[in-house]
Amino acid sequence: MAVSFYVTTPIFYGNGEPHLGHAYSTMAADILARHMRQRGEDVFFLTGTDEHGEPIALAAEKQGITPQELVDRSATQFRDMVARVDATNDFFIRTTDPGHVERVQRVVERVKENGYVYKGTYEGWYCPRCADFKSESEIGPGDTCPIHEIPLHREQQENWFFKLSAFQEKLERMYEEDPGMVVPDFRRNEALAFIRQGLRDVSLSRSELSWGVPLSWDPDQVMYVWFDALLNYYTALGYARDGEDLTERYWPASWHIIAKDILKFHAIYWPAFLMAAGLEPPRRMFIHGYLLMGEKKMSKSLGNVLDPFEVIDRYGADALRFYCFREVSFGQDGSISTAGFEGRYETELANDFGNLASRTLAMVSRYRDGAVPQAEPDPALTADFEGIVERVSGLLDEAQISQALEEVWTLVRRLNRYVEEAQPWVLAKDEGDAARLDQVLYCLVEGLAVLARLLHPFLPNATATLLEALGQPGLELAPFGAGEGGGRVEKIDPLFPKLV
Repeated sequence: MAVSFYVTTPIFYGNGEPHLGHAYSTMAADILARHMRQRGEDVFFLTGTDEHGEPIALAAEKQGITPQELVDRSATQFRDMVARVDATNDFFIRTTDPGHVERVQRVVERVKENGYVYKGTYEGWYCPRCADFKSESEIGPGDTCPIHEIPLHREQQENWFFKLSAFQEKLERMYEEDPGMVVPDFRRNEALAFIRQGLRDVSLSRSELSWGVPLSWDPDQVMYVWFDALLNYYTALGYARDGEDLTERYWPASWHIIAKDILKFHAIYWPAFLMAAGLEPPRRMFIHGYLLMGEKKMSKSLGNVLDPFEVIDRYGADALRFYCFREVSFGQDGSISTAGFEGRYETELANDFGNLASRTLAMVSRYRDGAVPQAEPDPALTADFEGIVERVSGLLDEAQISQALEEVWTLVRRLNRYVEEAQPWVLAKDEGDAARLDQVLYCLVEGLAVLARLLHPFLPNATATLLEALGQPGLELAPFGAGEGGGRVEKIDPLFPKLV
């Protein structure tokens, strides 16, 4: 039986338009999902939109439309973004879905029945953009939000509360017993440091807001948007497929892929809330950094955005997927630029990979009339390729996406050197070198096929085209030398045309 693999993106907040940060999380989750499918695992990949809360209501009011009209428009934009980056999600959840609302209410009722909910008064500094009350350690200069750099509001409300403080020891023990649950390590340490400061109970509901999920036992209060949003990862499995509940099959999540600005909610609130409901916490979370233009996080308001849709329109989704994980090590903050993108595209996609593919197909066509020779693998290459499938799989098991890409690219460069060392154009001039030429051409086709399959999660369109041209369309991962030769190749247009 196939192993189940469940990967999620954060659900994207519906008060703004999609940007590269949203695409980054989506592409990362898709790379993992595609790779796991290649390994025969039973994959479920979830993304969607977070559609409740005060920021939605305020944005809709400012635009003179209803919150529902705003989130309907936003959901369409985010669905389009997901499709444009070639993500293969199995479901797109909206937190206004009746199926989600019904299941959220049931889970929160369970938390209350288990004794972790009470009514009280809360006073504190609140950021309407984060939809979050800030602790003293999270407040910026002049009582501002350090993320959005806007003044915080001092608010006092009578709300229902979640007993987060009851999970102090349980969360500390969870982190000690399972140090790999949150990665990278320095993000785990951030979460643990926050827990060790002492956890305070948090608002479960809001009393002065109507745009949200009503509490079933107190309809005058709506659920605090973060609990509504976090529960999407669980509720989606209950109604993603008509007439089928997938919860037992996929829960808990194998990986939550999230950005660092929502670490607290996912690494602290989320497992505590699941424990309170009697549900198993997620297996692992990968907290990635920001893609920066200059030294600042990309922001349309600052005018420093590398527009993913413009990149895709000109260069294709493959180029964007490649660049984001090649330029910045996944998990770290890192700077990107249009010049950096063009440099990677020219040197690595067009030259290293695209030109290697074109030369190989052309030489098989020219020297063997398009038939891939049947030959023994060259020991010089066999050693280099030894264990590559296992190494890449091991890295992607740990969501080490950039490191996996580097492993493959090392062999892309190796195949290019092999062409120069073997010089098939010289071998073709002497009939006495026919067997050696057969071996070289076989190795180039075989090496390209191995690399194309490993690169498929990153470059799904180009690699599918190349594998078809190599006469090996299957995506199942295989070691170097497993191919028998004897198939036929076809010439193709350049996989990554040179920039004009």
